Amino acid sequence: MNAPTSSPTQALGWKAWLLSERPSSRRQAALGRAYAGWLTFSRNRLAVVGLTIVAALVAVAALAPWLAPYSPTVGDLATQRLLPPSALHLLGTDDQGRDILSRLIFGARITLYVVLLVAVLAAPIGLVVGTVAGYAGGWVDGLLMRVTDIFLAFPRLILALAFVAALGPGIENAVIAIAITSWPPYARIARAETLTIRQADYILAVQLIGASPWRIVLRHIMPLCLSSVIVRVTLDMAGIILTAAGLGFLGLGAQPPTPEWGAMIANGRQFVLDQWWVAAAPGVAIFLVSLAFNLLGDGLRDALDPKSVK
Repeated sequence: MNAPTSSPTQALGWKAWLLSERPSSRRQAALGRAYAGWLTFSRNRLAVVGLTIVAALVAVAALAPWLAPYSPTVGDLATQRLLPPSALHLLGTDDQGRDILSRLIFGARITLYVVLLVAVLAAPIGLVVGTVAGYAGGWVDGLLMRVTDIFLAFPRLILALAFVAALGPGIENAVIAIAITSWPPYARIARAETLTIRQADYILAVQLIGASPWRIVLRHIMPLCLSSVIVRVTLDMAGIILTAAGLGFLGLGAQPPTPEWGAMIANGRQFVLDQWWVAAAPGVAIFLVSLAFNLLGDGLRDALDPKSVK
């Protein structure tokens, strides 16, 4: 017997099954929502470009030991110092004779490390604070929102500088400081979503059958707020990267000889007029990655917006 092969008719059948307005199971409904979201996302070409750049960043970070042509921390100070871009060193070398391309490649790991840890720490805090405040109301809402307002009253970088100054320099302390200053916007978004959800009929039905407030918040309200928070987190990635680079530029982030992009710019500022490539290369990397996360966030906002027409 011949092996079954895919045909245009079968492909159309799968598409109709995924986009069915009357799914027969939760699995079909979940796959249908994911497919419809992907169709919306893929129509935004800039969002696809952003996703491609972010995927390339992840691949470069994962394959850094194999992609980097030289050591990111050891250079030849005697003969390789401040060489311009060439066939041997595509982006030139810095004042310590280290290959800038290799340092950028390994620096992608630091950037992803900061971004992922801040998202993992800050987003859940903001989601919990916002949903609890919105559902509880009263003095609980007032107290949590006033604390949120205190954090929002200060510029993120200034507040992060204060926390890092208290905790001490280092990449781990920088991550904690950025996470502490990043959660208030997520709390605001989650609270706004909760205020519209808590009076819905299905929430009232869950209350009537005796579900506890914590169960309602955790099982029924938080999942509905998650898409908005994910979009905001993605859009905030650029700000997180810039804040981390700012701390590194001031010497409060990753410490030498760790190849962190902000610290690389700080190291190259004294050579910016003559050996421009030392500071320009990490600056361009920060710009491209920040732009990519913004484009990706715009695409996710369109794809995850429940009020958009698929």
